[in-house]
Amino acid sequence: MFPNSSSLGRPPFPPEHQQYNFFSNLPVNIPPVLLFHQQIIDHPQFQNSAALVSGNLSTIPPVSPPPFTYRNGSPVHTSATPTSFRGRKRLKEQNVHYEVKRQRFHSPHRESTSASRAVPLPEDHRHSFPGSVPSPLLHAHYISDLTGCVPPLQEASFPDPIETALPVAKDKLSQQVLELFQACQQQTCDLNKKELCRTQLQREIQQIFRNSRLFLVGSSLNGFGTRSSDGDLCLVVKEEPINQKTEARHILSVLQKLFCRKLSSYIERPQLIRAKVPIVKFRDKVSCVEFDLNVNNVVGIRNTFLLRTYAYIESRVRPLVLVVKKWASFRGINDASRGTLSSYSLVLMVLHYLQTLPEPILPSLQKNYPESFDPSMQLHLVHQAPCTIPPYLSKNESTLGDLLLGFLKYYATEFDWSGQMISVREAKAIPRPDGIEWRNKFICVEEPFDRTNTARAVHEKQKFDVIIDEFRKSWQRLRDRRDLNCILPLRATIQKR
Repeated sequence: MFPNSSSLGRPPFPPEHQQYNFFSNLPVNIPPVLLFHQQIIDHPQFQNSAALVSGNLSTIPPVSPPPFTYRNGSPVHTSATPTSFRGRKRLKEQNVHYEVKRQRFHSPHRESTSASRAVPLPEDHRHSFPGSVPSPLLHAHYISDLTGCVPPLQEASFPDPIETALPVAKDKLSQQVLELFQACQQQTCDLNKKELCRTQLQREIQQIFRNSRLFLVGSSLNGFGTRSSDGDLCLVVKEEPINQKTEARHILSVLQKLFCRKLSSYIERPQLIRAKVPIVKFRDKVSCVEFDLNVNNVVGIRNTFLLRTYAYIESRVRPLVLVVKKWASFRGINDASRGTLSSYSLVLMVLHYLQTLPEPILPSLQKNYPESFDPSMQLHLVHQAPCTIPPYLSKNESTLGDLLLGFLKYYATEFDWSGQMISVREAKAIPRPDGIEWRNKFICVEEPFDRTNTARAVHEKQKFDVIIDEFRKSWQRLRDRRDLNCILPLRATIQKR
């Protein structure tokens, strides 16, 4: 999960000696890198892992980054994965290992399938993200393999992930959904590219905001990423909330100047977007990935791990979400900047549908495990939530094809858009609130933590009508033909991915 010139400004809040900042105790000379199995075992710091977990840093020597450079000459820690991404084109099919192309679900638990086992076992594969040392904010060490779970790094061994079968696909439509998922789901090499940029940017930004930390959030880590997903970054500069209209915009303007003046060798097109949550959009020339960077929008860190838990407690969730996102993008209704649905809203809509079936496929994690998803939980504890949640065993045996058809029908004909709000937190449709944020909004999707409307971009009747019409037409076509190609061209989507 930064600028390099003192002339670009100072943080618009009191200096460190005037306020308590829990970042001040974080060692900044240890880069928060993403580690993989063999890297961790071979790394010289592997012998210090017991001290890392225990929090005893006194026995650990400072870590210096390896000499690899990131275009502009700055050192950066890179992966041992034999993947080249210096060119502008994505990996060609012939250059991808068969195991990567045909990647399957990796079980978040061992051979035991007991429901009492927590989804991400602390003893399973050890990768770290976003930090490699315990600290008040970055005590967690997260898995990088997006087909697994989120276990913390410990000094135990590093067993290979256990592969488990994908959902059974006996019918043509379900097979098409699975084929699309396997071809388009985010791969480890895709995450490596984003992590490489995040690591370098954090080093540069810490030149100005010394105690800040940069988190990779959103679809890159929540289990619902695709090979073409953008990267979302959250810069946390202090533990207190900040004013998004003043402080956040000031910090982002400083970063925009940094990107333009000092980091133009690998950052291009930095643009400050003055939205409700302002961001800087930019493109990493090395990975060719587009990024959105916000400041202190910590709800994104919380919902990343909530969604990640939903993604892995039931094997049908991720394929269904991916096909819905691809369908919505192809149909032109997956772009909040153009008044339609964001990817985050689409994910919440899928989760809500699976929660409201007569035989639910998903529960409400926030109702069943309130202590694990407390909105007031300190950030350094958020990563622990997935470690406490057991797999969800649903009696619903619907196929992926049936679920896709049911999803389209639910929002085309059954959901009351004028009077109800989609709530994953409550696992049901609830009456729309009376607040100003909900008035004159055609689609209301509750953010599970701060309870704002994630679909507030849909504020025009014409755009709402287009969205509902796409749901209706796609449901009718898919119902009649039971072929994914009638609503989403499978081959072209896979080739584009």
